[in-house]
Amino acid sequence: MLDREATPADLEELREFVRTRRGVELYVEPETSATDTTAVAVAHDGEWIRRRVGAPSVARELASQLRIPAYDAAITGYPAAMRRYRRTDDGAQYTG
Repeated sequence: MLDREATPADLEELREFVRTRRGVELYVEPETSATDTTAVAVAHDGEWIRRRVGAPSVARELASQLRIPAYDAAITGYPAAMRRYRRTDDGAQYTG
């Protein structure tokens, strides 16, 4: 059983992230036994968010609408900048 389904608010948070960051790419993650299909939006500096999207087709359509690239995370992996990005209690910082 999934922890919760994707909601319109999840998609809006991804849209807002894209509107307010540069160089965003979308990485689509497969559904698991505990979580619905998710998408990770990664900005040029590695800042990222993960939100449920419901299905890979929803993520790809969102990326198309926003004119950003979408990748299958299970195939491509994640950008190095994402791994270097660290969140702190008082915000976030890029450690690259």
